Amino acid sequence: MRCSMTGRPMRDDTDGIYDDGEWVSWEWINGQIHRQDLAEEYPLANPDIVEVFEALVSDAQNYYSLTGRYLQIWGELGELYAEIKHGIDRHKPHTQGSDGRMGNDMVEIKTISPEKGVQKVMVGRSGNFNKLLVVKINDQFEFESRMLDRKDFCKGKSKAKGVAQVAWQSMPAPETEKVEETTGLGPAWLYTYVKEKEDEARKQAAADGKTAPKKGQKNKNPGL
Repeated sequence: MRCSMTGRPMRDDTDGIYDDGEWVSWEWINGQIHRQDLAEEYPLANPDIVEVFEALVSDAQNYYSLTGRYLQIWGELGELYAEIKHGIDRHKPHTQGSDGRMGNDMVEIKTISPEKGVQKVMVGRSGNFNKLLVVKINDQFEFESRMLDRKDFCKGKSKAKGVAQVAWQSMPAPETEKVEETTGLGPAWLYTYVKEKEDEARKQAAADGKTAPKKGQKNKNPGL
């Protein structure tokens, strides 16, 4: 018994659903739901890049849990988050002046890590950018971002010549996005499809005098 979508073996009929003469595993279904969720959360990004970002964050979090040390990849995580969240086209490594482009705007990206004692960043005034994007990562590895026009920079109290000091709290918070209520998780068509197949399986099992597998058995997604 193998999943028709992946070719991977399935242990028994509780590991998937049967449709039109083929088995489809819960692993594949859940993967499709997860990719759809990522596409909805990061509509401007390549889903493959988003999955790499998630893997990096998970590895950094696991490393900290095991060792009590942080992997020093904050800058790359911050820039990668800016890329997938805001659709920023990053420049090649070591490009001077700015970190990427967003439409007609040149963007400088700064990251505030959980190790940083103060919630502010230092920005060189000589850079070739007109927007500043600050990504904040907390000790739970949760990400936030705020953007500020260059013309709105505060002069700050930095003694370094040609450097602006920008506090996180001084940056405008993004408007809260409205979240529509949905039934279950993932795309509606997939939820409906799975529900119909589960109902068919229970009816068939009842007709055969067998006990049908519990709804969502072996499926880790609580929406199914």
